[in-house]
Amino acid sequence: MRVIVGGAVALLALGALAAPAAAQQTTSLRIGYINSQRIMDQAPGRVEAEAQFEREVGSFRQQIQRMEDSLRTMVQAFEREQASLAAAVRQQRATVLQTRETEFQTRADTLNQQMQRRQAELVRPIMENINRAIEAVRAEGRYAFIFDVASQGQSIVAADTTLDITQTVITRLRAAGPPSASNQPAMQQQPAGVTRPRP
Repeated sequence: MRVIVGGAVALLALGALAAPAAAQQTTSLRIGYINSQRIMDQAPGRVEAEAQFEREVGSFRQQIQRMEDSLRTMVQAFEREQASLAAAVRQQRATVLQTRETEFQTRADTLNQQMQRRQAELVRPIMENINRAIEAVRAEGRYAFIFDVASQGQSIVAADTTLDITQTVITRLRAAGPPSASNQPAMQQQPAGVTRPRP
């Protein structure tokens, strides 16, 4: 479960930016930056969430693999035998094969969507903790902006390393500990929805 967090913590642009012009002239804006990937890598609860995800989706991946194997076997058998089949039988088997392929693809898409939803459920409390830690550090340090140098499309090419508050956020996260166990139930096994018991 590799999680991309750039979108979630790409930019926290919070601060009192609506101050009068005169006050803004005498007060300089404080800016910092983080590396969200480093934070996510060290976030409490991440390893456990990844392990739980792998446990829960293992059977789903096995179902997808069985479907792929079953379809491959059917295609190979059809290719071997089609020359000796009557035209009507050949057409019938080709239709069955196309139907089965559509059923398997639909089922695989459903399983993949379920896995993505479950991954998001497991990551959500970790991301909430990260965002809380970033906001706490921002408020305490009176930062006007905190940029994420790991964000896709980030245009910062050089920065003063003293502005890097990544470790401060990681320290704050570790002090808070892992998120409480998710209230979301584990993914439930669903019937395959195809005629053969292979999914």
